[in-house]
Amino acid sequence: MQSYPQLKRWLAAGITLGVVTALVVSLKFLGGDAAPLAPTPAQAQPAAQNPGDWAVYGGNASRNMVNTVVTGLPAEFDPDTKTNILWEASLGSKAYGGPIVAGGRVFIGTNNQKPRNPKDVTLNEKGEPTPIDMGVLMCFDEKTGAFNWQKTFNKLAAGRVVDWPLEGLCSSPAAEGDVIYYVSNRCEVICANVKDGSEVWKLDMIDKLGVFPHNLSVCSPLVVGDDLFIITANGVDEGHINVPAPKAPSFLKLEKKTGKVLWSDNAPTVQLTQLDQVGAGAGFFKNLVNQGKLIQHGQWSNPAHGIVDGSPQVIFPAGDGWVYAYDPRSGNLIWRFDCNPKDAEYKLGSTGTRNDFIATPVIYKNKVYIATGQDPEHEIGVGNLWCIDMTKKGDVSPDLVTDASVWPPKTKPNPNSAEVWRYGGAVPAKERGKLGKNYYFGRTMSTCAIHDDLVYAAELSGWIHCFDAKTGKVHWSHDTEAFTWSSPYLVDGKVYFGNDDGTLTVFQHGKEKKILSEIVFKGRIRATPVAANGVLYVMTESKLYAIGKK
Repeated sequence: MQSYPQLKRWLAAGITLGVVTALVVSLKFLGGDAAPLAPTPAQAQPAAQNPGDWAVYGGNASRNMVNTVVTGLPAEFDPDTKTNILWEASLGSKAYGGPIVAGGRVFIGTNNQKPRNPKDVTLNEKGEPTPIDMGVLMCFDEKTGAFNWQKTFNKLAAGRVVDWPLEGLCSSPAAEGDVIYYVSNRCEVICANVKDGSEVWKLDMIDKLGVFPHNLSVCSPLVVGDDLFIITANGVDEGHINVPAPKAPSFLKLEKKTGKVLWSDNAPTVQLTQLDQVGAGAGFFKNLVNQGKLIQHGQWSNPAHGIVDGSPQVIFPAGDGWVYAYDPRSGNLIWRFDCNPKDAEYKLGSTGTRNDFIATPVIYKNKVYIATGQDPEHEIGVGNLWCIDMTKKGDVSPDLVTDASVWPPKTKPNPNSAEVWRYGGAVPAKERGKLGKNYYFGRTMSTCAIHDDLVYAAELSGWIHCFDAKTGKVHWSHDTEAFTWSSPYLVDGKVYFGNDDGTLTVFQHGKEKKILSEIVFKGRIRATPVAANGVLYVMTESKLYAIGKK
């Protein structure tokens, strides 16, 4: 890696990435969620104490936001009158991790702005008690909502570049038997006892692996058999140009009993020794970012796992805008797919056309469904929703670059493309009035829900769409008129979808749009509603509601 200083010298000499500006950008996100399907080899579900539990983000290893187990949820409920509200619990001022429901417990990631421990308070300059900024993992009783325990984590000393203020603990735990696995705001993978939160083991990814998390560490661990899969959050520095830790891994496979690293990969980071061999024009440097050679910003998605033609695949969405599939046993790359057009440009802010991922990939019938996006502080912009065939190998992107020394790069169609369909891109000027926006599908933080060959997918701007899973045909669309970080969630024949106005819109599952109800909560709904054991859980930034027939 001796040529990494050479890259910095070239940049200092005036050869810039062109698409990256030194803006200080915050990252706020990620709820946890999802729904249990009957376990199959392609959807290896962690062993929970109850088959009706919602034990991991996405319900199982396919990460599909669909629950075919829970039925009988009430059609009417009201957080103000408490109609069919079984219980509610106070959280911090922001809560994005969870809800995860397993073994009679509910796990939530939040912050410490409503301290439950008087020791977690300090005095400000006026002598007034002030909550200490911390990440907090809380545990509640599933039946009553009674507070059981919490685990707190101090913020990293480096500050907002690695641990953004007040964002709390954003990881949704994975529960299995007597333990849970999660990632703290301090970039630690932790295995803890479900009874009291005490550590069984801990892997500090900064200290042991040299990871430089950008803004936040958020991964929701994936448990498959004896293994644990993690995305590390390795990213750029405060200047938003350099990757301080190019050798640090982006993807990990751990032994779940001990936390031992079994294999790792840093695919999104260029092997910088290549720079000496190809020359260094401005177009080439732009391509380092725009052609999957450098992490663009951060890495905040989650891995998924499936079985294709009898062979397992673990899917990692990366900070370079590519999706990577590995053999989980060996760590060998099976395929990779660029989820951006080759002429797309990454920029901080709303004008960039190249994105990466906050959404989690969903595996459904040997295909990966995932949409692109950026840190929500970059606001809305053009995005793409992809359906990718998992049966191919190698570079399966729609196009191949033939000359990366110019911009835009010269390309040719890829005869080995795994694109099944794409919905997105810029809208022609003559159609913009009809759609009310200049792109077909916008940036998103939301994960898909797929059932009966129908795909429900949402945009950051608050639009939700229903697609044909085979063809990408749009059956219907609806604008909820408020931004959303939440994901659609399908359960009991209904699709639940929350937004920043605190409105939970309930649609009837199907090809025809039918709104069953719109229920308003006091607070933004940024985590995805989930269901477990006959109860629907809706989490605002400051409260958790358990909803069911009284």
